[in-house]
Amino acid sequence: MTNLKFTAAAWALMATTALADGDTITLGMVLEPPNLDPTAGAAAAIDEVVYANIFEGLTRFGPDGSIQPGLASEWSVSDDGLTYTFKLRDGVTFHDGTTMDAEDVIFSLDRARAEDSTNAQKALFKDIEAVTAPDPLTVEVKLASPNGNFPFNMAWGDAVIVAPESIDNAATAPVGTGPFSFVEWAKGDHVKIKRNDAYWGEAPALAEATFKFISDPNAAFAAMMAEDVDAFPNFPATETLSQFEADPRFNVIVGSTEGETILSINNTAGPLADVRVRKAIAHAINRQDIIDGAMFGYGTPIGTHFAPHHPDYVDLTENSAFDPELSKTLLAEAGAEDLTLRLMLPPPSYARRGGEIVAAQLRAVGINTEISNLEWAQWIEQVFKGKDFDLTIVSHTEPADINIYARPDYYFQYDNAEFQALIEKLSVTSDPAMRSELNKQAQKIIAEDYVNGYLFQLAKTGVANAKINGLWENAPTQANDLTGVSWSE
Repeated sequence: MTNLKFTAAAWALMATTALADGDTITLGMVLEPPNLDPTAGAAAAIDEVVYANIFEGLTRFGPDGSIQPGLASEWSVSDDGLTYTFKLRDGVTFHDGTTMDAEDVIFSLDRARAEDSTNAQKALFKDIEAVTAPDPLTVEVKLASPNGNFPFNMAWGDAVIVAPESIDNAATAPVGTGPFSFVEWAKGDHVKIKRNDAYWGEAPALAEATFKFISDPNAAFAAMMAEDVDAFPNFPATETLSQFEADPRFNVIVGSTEGETILSINNTAGPLADVRVRKAIAHAINRQDIIDGAMFGYGTPIGTHFAPHHPDYVDLTENSAFDPELSKTLLAEAGAEDLTLRLMLPPPSYARRGGEIVAAQLRAVGINTEISNLEWAQWIEQVFKGKDFDLTIVSHTEPADINIYARPDYYFQYDNAEFQALIEKLSVTSDPAMRSELNKQAQKIIAEDYVNGYLFQLAKTGVANAKINGLWENAPTQANDLTGVSWSE
């Protein structure tokens, strides 16, 4: 009996050791998601946990930004551009064992576009007129007008497929179709997921993954150095990257993101409704000082809400070049000297560090700021939903999202009929050359309206154990896709 106990214990220890050596991973994240339902929340941290891991859409983003098949193995569009037909994969089940079929797709898309939908990217679904199912593995989506970007829209985390049987608990116990299933959420500490042995696709190499929430840059550095965390895909302490580069235990992974980091301006808040005041704010900003001081040199200056790596990008940084004397002149013309504005800062280091620098730059031209450091949930409620702010700093990490400026109810409340008409035209245009020209026009309009202060494109700076393979270098969407991650021998 003693020998049997010893043998069982030994096998358990060996199994645990083997799992720890090559089958598990612990990833660091700066922000804890407010919930785990990507179809009902705006926080990037949600997708960083669940995208491609727990939840899947009809299509998905690849690591290079390409649109790839997801739950739909293929799709086609009618000659008039109004009907998309998606062929679903056979044999797909949700983590609770229920079948995923066309009815779940109908439920998901109808829910996302419903009048009472809380989807943060409801605009992705606005062209949908009807969703029908000729058979359980075929879905037809009829659009009100042609939309050449529809497969791209369906790749967003906001468009993942959910089931009516489990959606009510998705915020805290998500059930998807992905290669990993939810295990636990220890609030304030971590989320754990495990390999889904019933997954329809190729099984991931990892058996288990833990997302550890570490908001303090010093604590993040200590956790990596102690190897308590295996990888930190978006490492918050960029000033310490040189130490990791010099340590053979680690790889430093530097890439680009879709994150336009902006000084968002409430376009309807008192003097901020005056374009001269917004222009004064833009010309008071020295972008390079912010990149150097807040990001330790990592970041690309931008002059509009568009990623510099995109082929349609227009460099408009000179339109809002650093010119404090012009700022003072504009403020005087607008009768806005000795202005005091509320600057609401969410937790990321780019916002907190950048906010202090921006506040000093604004003070130099006569604009005082009252800084409030908000937790993520507070920022969502007060700034994003409540629109109760003057200025804030945030990275918009959604891909190709200039269309948010066509939504007057969006949190910075920009309302320009010309811009809205342009985006409407863009949405129904499929010709690549024409789409490129419209994208360029859109960039110029918002830059010349000084809707926001455009700071820099967020770099993706990550640190990982040198034995880890398959982490994304770039971030075409906000995700920590673990499907291709493994450990070297």
